[in-house]
Amino acid sequence: MRDPKKPFIPERDLDKSPVLECVELGIDFGGLTAVDDFNITIAPTEICGLIGPNGAGKTTIFNLLTKVYQPSRGSMYLEGKDTKNMNTIGVNKAGIARTFQNIRLFNRMTVLENVLVGLHNEMDYKLFGTIFRLPSYWRAERIARERALEYLSIFDMQDMADYKAGSLPYGSQRRLEIVRALATNPAILLLDEPAAGMNSSETEELMENIRKIRDMFNIAIFLIEHDMKLVMGICEGVAVLNYGKLIAKGTPEDIQNDPQVIEAYLGTGGGERENA
Repeated sequence: MRDPKKPFIPERDLDKSPVLECVELGIDFGGLTAVDDFNITIAPTEICGLIGPNGAGKTTIFNLLTKVYQPSRGSMYLEGKDTKNMNTIGVNKAGIARTFQNIRLFNRMTVLENVLVGLHNEMDYKLFGTIFRLPSYWRAERIARERALEYLSIFDMQDMADYKAGSLPYGSQRRLEIVRALATNPAILLLDEPAAGMNSSETEELMENIRKIRDMFNIAIFLIEHDMKLVMGICEGVAVLNYGKLIAKGTPEDIQNDPQVIEAYLGTGGGERENA
């Protein structure tokens, strides 16, 4: 089995610099160590899964990567750049976007308006033109609307543009949150339990869309998920967290056959849990 501190990189990315590197990342809350010695390397177009028992620290990792929490120790590099002095807005502009385990949309805003919020990194509004509604402002507004509709078309949601986000079915809200994150133009997209609450057909569609997003935008995707069918079916690399420590990272086959992982998460019989 691979040493979890040694990077697993898909073959197509072997000659490329990693999009994300964490070196001995850790955080303490009072006297409690929530994450410790977290080391991971994610390649520029890798689909990587993060699995582990409930309470292992998976969402805490995502909060560290997006600077919701500042680490107590260790370093994180995004496309080679040290994120030490960045805040949440800074790392988003630098290339990290995320969705949440509990959907966070602007429910009273339209679907289109939610995506327009995500486009803030791309749009260039001039103060003078905005105040006086000059032609440059309306041109920027038209471009932003066209871009937002393009993003919505990824999930065939362009016809829902004028619906209130809060009125959408659950699965559509999940897709909209992903679209809004993509609109920030990330180098790596973090998905926190994207299949939560989805039925089997919706999950299959989600798997196809994750591949589509990776190929269309040429980005990395790092996801937390309990659905082992999804993880083992779509992820090239799988990282396993237990009690705040990374115990393994490798291919799905590596992970399924690792005795330490089987004991900690997959079960002593070695069988997969589809909704752990």
